[in-house]
Amino acid sequence: MKHYLMKPSGLLLATGLLISVMALYSFYSEPANKFKRLRFTVRADTAYQELNKNFCWFHPRAAAIPGFGENGMPAVIMTIQKHLRISDYYSGLSYMRTDDLGKTWSGPNDVPELEWQYEPDGTTVSVADVTPGWHAQTGKLIAIGIKVRYSKDGVQLLDKPRSHDAAYSVFDPLTNSWTSWKMINNVPDSTSKFFLVNPGCVQWLIKPDGKILIPIYFSGPKLGDYSVTVLECSFDGNTLSYLRNGDEMTIKGGRGLDEPSIVLFKGTYYLTMRNDFKAYVATSKDGLQWTSLKQWTFDDGSDLGSYNTQAHWLAHSDGLFLSYTRRGANNDHIPRNRAPLFLAQVDPVKLNIIRATEQVLIPERGVMLGNFGASAITPNESWVTDAEYMAADVPHPRGANGAVWVSRVLWSKKNRLVK
Repeated sequence: MKHYLMKPSGLLLATGLLISVMALYSFYSEPANKFKRLRFTVRADTAYQELNKNFCWFHPRAAAIPGFGENGMPAVIMTIQKHLRISDYYSGLSYMRTDDLGKTWSGPNDVPELEWQYEPDGTTVSVADVTPGWHAQTGKLIAIGIKVRYSKDGVQLLDKPRSHDAAYSVFDPLTNSWTSWKMINNVPDSTSKFFLVNPGCVQWLIKPDGKILIPIYFSGPKLGDYSVTVLECSFDGNTLSYLRNGDEMTIKGGRGLDEPSIVLFKGTYYLTMRNDFKAYVATSKDGLQWTSLKQWTFDDGSDLGSYNTQAHWLAHSDGLFLSYTRRGANNDHIPRNRAPLFLAQVDPVKLNIIRATEQVLIPERGVMLGNFGASAITPNESWVTDAEYMAADVPHPRGANGAVWVSRVLWSKKNRLVK
């Protein structure tokens, strides 16, 4: 086919110039990334408070059960357990409950099915770092965490395959009962790459077909740097079973990657991951195959300053948000800068934190804030829950008193993701 070149007329030149000017105006006035900020306010309440020199309540995480509270409101179950002073040494699991959106709470309630178990030689078996979630397709709440084995001195034992394993319990709101701990069925390679399996301190999510995506960090028997992947599992109301896993990601040094959390926002999956020195994010279209890792930064390009601790998501129909701790908040006196706890909006295309949106969720009162959770509760509010890390019988001079915090994120627009 021949192509003919024609000399432009004056009208064509004028038209072309007009089109060029319009295109230039469009380029500057309507950027491809149409990022819009979503306003929110924060109100931090105390759900429970206790001072005890032998333990502190730790990693509270909440999940809403639609329709089981008062006047059609959701009931909210918050799992919680005791930190027993030794690093990563935890009691059995307890839970708290509110039926009036946190005006009143019951608990912490002990659950016999979720107490310590014992191996024949006396080794203690517990489940830690638990995150609960509502599985609407079966009408059950699932609590997922890490099975851990302890010596009599409270030291974690890693000498056998699956000394860390993917554990879960199922809560039935109709009978108000919990099952005993089970391990996820059919997870392969227990003597090789999945020697240790850790779904601990992670956010997991449910696909529309009822399948579950559970991020984990894992290690082989040489116990080197951790890697991260996402397990796709089925759930029939009683049994959680492995189907497949996605890409396996790690970095060298700083214990690799761990404590991954996943979220779905406007058709894209996002995964945030912890390293001893930095925090990272990746994206996916199916929750299994992931882009290259990107270091978390603010929108001005500076490092977010989050390190050696977890971060969690809040998804709203009109915005994506990350909760995290970081350096640079006059908090160098706090170990690992783990207080205060922040929330800010994420640019979902550029994958950075919009610094101007950052707000304090939970204040710094002289002690670390521990492992925490983030979840949607109603269309109007989401909750971030945490507890002050202190085993003491007197308050800290800066104000910490063993509080279990519920920080309410009150949205300026209803969250259409929550029914």
